[in-house]
Amino acid sequence: MPSSRSLAALAGIAVLGIALTACQDQSSGLIVARRDGRIVQSLTNPPSHGCHRFPEGVTQVTNQTQSSLLLYTTPDCSVPAGGQSVFLDIGATDQVARSAGQWNSFSFAPE
Repeated sequence: MPSSRSLAALAGIAVLGIALTACQDQSSGLIVARRDGRIVQSLTNPPSHGCHRFPEGVTQVTNQTQSSLLLYTTPDCSVPAGGQSVFLDIGATDQVARSAGQWNSFSFAPE
């Protein structure tokens, strides 16, 4: 009998662990931000909510997560008057147009 209780306890812990992992608000994958060819930031499994600021302006972003991104030239994920955000799809790389400046932040696009 003790071994069946231990087995039941282990099964319960495994199910709880899977449930907690599935509920995490993270986007699975990698985001790589570059400036002048060098990597500025590399994020693995970043939180999927809120605004994420790059440590410095970047000119190229590669999205290898399972979610689409919105890129912003502002540090607070806001769109300046007359400006716009840039949509970056899953598995895509985008390079900023020189006239637009640099990207300073990103958020995950609503699904």
